[in-house]
Amino acid sequence: MAVLKQNKKKPVKRREKNEVVISQAKTSDIPSMVRLLSILFTIENDFSPNMKKQEIGLKLMLSDKKNRSVMVAKINEKVIGMATAQIVVSTAEGGLSVWVEDVIVDREHRRCNVGSMLLYSIEQWARLAGAQRMQLITESSNKHAIAFYDYNSWNQTNLICLRKIIPEASLS
Repeated sequence: MAVLKQNKKKPVKRREKNEVVISQAKTSDIPSMVRLLSILFTIENDFSPNMKKQEIGLKLMLSDKKNRSVMVAKINEKVIGMATAQIVVSTAEGGLSVWVEDVIVDREHRRCNVGSMLLYSIEQWARLAGAQRMQLITESSNKHAIAFYDYNSWNQTNLICLRKIIPEASLS
């Protein structure tokens, strides 16, 4: 008669099927994140999808885990959402601030709390980094995004975003 030994290790938490898992992105997630960025940059009037540029940008983001965070939401190991953030110094706050970018969730998973979970994970990362404030920009015409950020306790400011594209330096 065989005697079974009792396993004294902690029980392994099994993930439920279709459970949303938020984690730091890995290099292997880049193709899925590029796909999500293509969706985001199709929505935004100021940007256009460019898979090569987005891949380069994501690799740069992932290369500095101390000052940058790339979070992904996955269901059954499939990336369904993402958010990126990076630390900057705020002279107004006299300390660190976090610039949040690229918050996007696949259409079929919106209104399921995935975006809120991603923002919360970025906020926790920012808090651990010692940041005093987070900021982001969104298109003024994107009423769904504005309502989403309002729902997540983000406040609109009187500031507007301006930008200037720096032309590539001539090699001659």
